[in-house]
Amino acid sequence: MTHPLHEQAVVADAHNDLLMAVSARPREWWPEFFRERWLPQLRAGGVRLQVLPVFIDDQYRPEGALRQTLRMIECAHVIAEGNPDAVRLCRTGAEIDQALAERKIALVLALESMPGIDASIELIATMHRLGVRIASIAHWGRTPLADGSGEDATGSGLTSHGVAALREMERLGIVFDVSHLGASGVAHVLELAAKPVMATHSSARALRDHHRNLTDEQLRGVAATGGLICVNFLAAFLTEGEATLDDLLDHFEHIAGVVGVDHVGIGADFIREVMDDLTPQWCCETPPMVRGIDARAAIPGLEGPSGLPMVTEGLLKRGFSEEDTLKIMGGNMHRFLKERLA
Repeated sequence: MTHPLHEQAVVADAHNDLLMAVSARPREWWPEFFRERWLPQLRAGGVRLQVLPVFIDDQYRPEGALRQTLRMIECAHVIAEGNPDAVRLCRTGAEIDQALAERKIALVLALESMPGIDASIELIATMHRLGVRIASIAHWGRTPLADGSGEDATGSGLTSHGVAALREMERLGIVFDVSHLGASGVAHVLELAAKPVMATHSSARALRDHHRNLTDEQLRGVAATGGLICVNFLAAFLTEGEATLDDLLDHFEHIAGVVGVDHVGIGADFIREVMDDLTPQWCCETPPMVRGIDARAAIPGLEGPSGLPMVTEGLLKRGFSEEDTLKIMGGNMHRFLKERLA
C-alpha cells in the first residue's frame, strides 16, 4: 500500500527516455501507445511532473540526427494532443501549475546532447519555439560543443560554440543540464554560468567512482548557482554489482549532506523497459552493454516509474522529515522549474 505522504507529493522525475520507445512506432500509434503502456506506470508511481529527454541513437548520427530530433519533439506534442485529459506539454511555470491543478501530468521537453544542432547555435531558438526548456550539450563522447564524461582524459572545456550555446540558452530561458558533461566542461560551465544549472540524472561519485557521477566539488558548484541535482537510479551508477534500494538512498543522503536537501531531486533514468522494447530478444544471448555498463540492471521494484513509492518510504525510514521527503520527491524540481521557466 502506498504511503499517504507519497500521495501528497508532487512527484517529479527529471529523466525518462520513454519518447524513444513511443516514437519508434508509427505516428498514428503514438497517443494510444503512450496511454496504454506508459500512462498507467506514471500514474501508479504518482508522477505529476515528467521531463522527457530527446535522445538520438547512434544509428541516426550525424546525418539523420536533426530529423530524428524533430520527430521525437513532434511525438511529445502528439502524445499531449492525443491525451488532453491526462497530460499537458508545458513551456512555463504557470503552465506546470495549471496542469497540476487540473490533475494532469506536466510534461517538459529536454534535449540530451543537442544532436543535429551541433555548431548551428541559431537552431537553439528553434528548439525553444518547439517547447524545449532543458538541454545538455554532450553525452558520452565528443560534440562540436563539448566533451562528454567518457572523454574526461582530454581535459577539455566547452568549445567556443559551447560557450555560445550556454549564453543562448540563458538568453532564451532554457535550463543548462550538466549531466553527461566532462569534468573540465562542468568546471567551465560553473565558471561561466549566470543562471542556475541542473544535473538531470547524476549520482554521487564519492559513493560510486564512475565518470557519469558528480564529485562533491561539482555538487557544491551546481548548488552554488542555485541549481538542482537529480539522483540517477541506474544500478551501474550506484554501486558495483547488484544495487539495492539502500544503495540509492545512500546517494540521496550523501548529496543532501553535501549541498543541502533543497538542491536534491529525482532523475530516475528508467531505461530498462525502453531497451527491452527496442532491442529484439533474439539478438543477444546476454544483455547488450552500453558503454561498458548493463543499462538493463535495475534495483528490484524500481525498474520503472510505478516503483517510485518505494523511494518515499525509504527516505522516511532513513530519517528524512516529511517536509524534506516531499522536497526530494518533486517539490524542489517543481519550485526550480517554476522559477526558471517564466
